[in-house]
Amino acid sequence: MAVTYIPYQAKKLLNTYKHIDGGWFWNKYSAYPYVGCQFGCEFCYQREPKYLPYSDPDDFDRVIKIKLNAPELLRKELSKVRADLISTGDYQPAEKEFKLSRHLLEVALEKEFPVLILERSPLVTRDLDLIEAINRKTFAAVLFSTSFADSKTAKRVFEPKSPAVKLRFKALERIASQGILTGMAFMPILPFISDSDTDLETVVKITSDCGGKFVLAGGLTLSGYQKDRYLNLLTTNYSKLIPKYDELYRGNYGPSGTYWAQIATKVRELCHKYGIKDRMSRWIPRGPLATNKKIAERFFLKIYDLELATENEYKTWAYRKAAWAVDELDRGIEGIYTAQGIEGILAIPDIGKQLAGEIETMLKGWQK
Repeated sequence: MAVTYIPYQAKKLLNTYKHIDGGWFWNKYSAYPYVGCQFGCEFCYQREPKYLPYSDPDDFDRVIKIKLNAPELLRKELSKVRADLISTGDYQPAEKEFKLSRHLLEVALEKEFPVLILERSPLVTRDLDLIEAINRKTFAAVLFSTSFADSKTAKRVFEPKSPAVKLRFKALERIASQGILTGMAFMPILPFISDSDTDLETVVKITSDCGGKFVLAGGLTLSGYQKDRYLNLLTTNYSKLIPKYDELYRGNYGPSGTYWAQIATKVRELCHKYGIKDRMSRWIPRGPLATNKKIAERFFLKIYDLELATENEYKTWAYRKAAWAVDELDRGIEGIYTAQGIEGILAIPDIGKQLAGEIETMLKGWQK
């Protein structure tokens, strides 16, 4: 079916999140020039109507809205916020004609904002000159996403219009060769379809061989229209899996039980085997807030450890609230500790005695 482009003048572009995406992509902002996606992956959570201004959710991959004034909006909006990591870049086929993702990178470079690009298309390598320039000035990272180890049957069913998986790895290799932080976002991993030990190891091994520094594993979520569409596709192509999905999801948004912790733990072990990480390094700004960001990063990584160990949720949330509190301080925590000692740390909201002690240990260790 032909794709329709609808150019328009957007009123707003920059999304600012209450909290950073701690432990995953680390971004505080996002800005994208297109609405809808021509790749149209069948499992994409953005097929849910709540994410798209379409009366017909099937228009997700056949009607693409083009924010013609995206660069001008981004320049104006970035002038009003503190520099932090911004997720941008959308290299679906529309980008070949409109080049808006490239223009957004130009604005990020001009405004000295660090950039994260999460992409399925090798077209992103067209803008490697800008990505390198941003990385020299602040920071740039490029992640390639996949749900499969190759482009065989499963990919043809679930993402037939996406670029071949081998082309994504080739693009990752080129990005890595230029010294840009890159890795694979292996997400969503489809239960009983792309979660075999062979699939997991293949993705991790090729990422490492191509110079990637990490593999982030993410699970499949199912909700509303997207869930119905996905399960209908399963019924047609993998009907024997329906009872397994019913048992695994039990009507929930994500997999129940310890399924996901087991998958993510396997990916962690494979990453260790091949000398890469299962988490992405965080961009740390210069200045007095740098230590805050480092401490928050430690806590966010601890949260992921606790989740894989299926620890008590109260403990996980204690670390999460503490990470947010430290990350969002407008004063340097080193200065607070120097002036007030442990009592100053305890005065920060959501920081109890145990976590204050952990922060004190980190600060003393870095001061040596």
